[in-house]
Amino acid sequence: MPKRKKYPRLHNSFGSIRYLGRNRANPYAVHPPATERDQSGRYLRPTALCYVPDWYTGFAVLTAYHAGTYRPGMEFEIQQEVVQSMTDLDAFCRRVISDYSSVAQVDSRADHGPTFADVYQQYYDWKYGESAAKKLSQSSVRCTTAAFKRLSVLHDREMTSITLDELQAVVNSDQGSQASIELMITLIKQMYRYAIPRHLCAEDVGRYIQLPAMQGDEHGVPFSDEELCTIWQRRSDATAQALLIMCYSGFRVSAYKTIEVNLDEMYFRGGVKTKSSKDRIVPIHSGIADMVPGPGLDLLRMSQSAIRNRMDAFLEQAGIERHTPHDCRHTFSRLCEKYEVREADRKRMLGHSFGQDITNSIYGHRTAEELRAEIEKIKFVGNCDH
Repeated sequence: MPKRKKYPRLHNSFGSIRYLGRNRANPYAVHPPATERDQSGRYLRPTALCYVPDWYTGFAVLTAYHAGTYRPGMEFEIQQEVVQSMTDLDAFCRRVISDYSSVAQVDSRADHGPTFADVYQQYYDWKYGESAAKKLSQSSVRCTTAAFKRLSVLHDREMTSITLDELQAVVNSDQGSQASIELMITLIKQMYRYAIPRHLCAEDVGRYIQLPAMQGDEHGVPFSDEELCTIWQRRSDATAQALLIMCYSGFRVSAYKTIEVNLDEMYFRGGVKTKSSKDRIVPIHSGIADMVPGPGLDLLRMSQSAIRNRMDAFLEQAGIERHTPHDCRHTFSRLCEKYEVREADRKRMLGHSFGQDITNSIYGHRTAEELRAEIEKIKFVGNCDH
């Protein structure tokens, strides 16, 4: 079967011509520009103006629609005229689209610029639409959609009028998890990178937005020695193993999806979020060596919602007060302090910045074995049966 002809791509606000399939007298549906959105922010397809036998007649209908001359039934009059009067229909269509895009852009700037939601729609179509450079996962689509919904206060704002302070305030006021806030920041930055070269806004203020300090490492409740003892007693459970791996390695929960596990030299390599966090080495503590690899690490490579659900159920069943996955990172830091791991090495293994400490940040180099000597200072806690 021969491939169906590809037609010139229509401007987002020009409307759409949708092919409905073979064996129809009028297989093309002609839709005016979309104006209403669903809950995810995507435009809803409006009712068709008409149904026509070929794409070019549909294009002529949309051209008349924008000129204000279209009337129901007009498609029958113009069908033959379109075919007979144009010797190079593709060139004509491209010229009309180009002219329309220029006029639309000028009119938009004279009246008002595209809103945050307008830019999102174009960005979404560019990244996930049929003509996207590559096919992305449904997980990526869901994350992007969820992040956009959390930014609803910005949807009707003109992109150019939004200030950095306003963006930061929206992110700072969000009550979601650190992961959801990071997704919001990622979406904002990607939208601005998309918008700037396309003249949809004037300044890339998104590049300066920061992860709120309240979501950082200074907040959290580490597991107590008694709670760790209870978890150790249940170490045959996959969730217990996941908790112990996090408590004895110190990575953020999102890092375990892509973390490298070197079983020859017994260390983790990876990290997320900051320059000092990424690609760092943390030796695998001897206490969790028999858990890596294993069902606990497999669990840590699941979605964060799945990890949280499993963790909440396990802690409730074990009689331990609720903790977040990030509390495991605080537990690792507490254990390092308790067993007098060198402060500089604690920072290295947690991926903390050395700030103005030039000696450690530039000249402080430690091998995996030197770090192993420090992490092995951490002993098993309580009177657990190991």
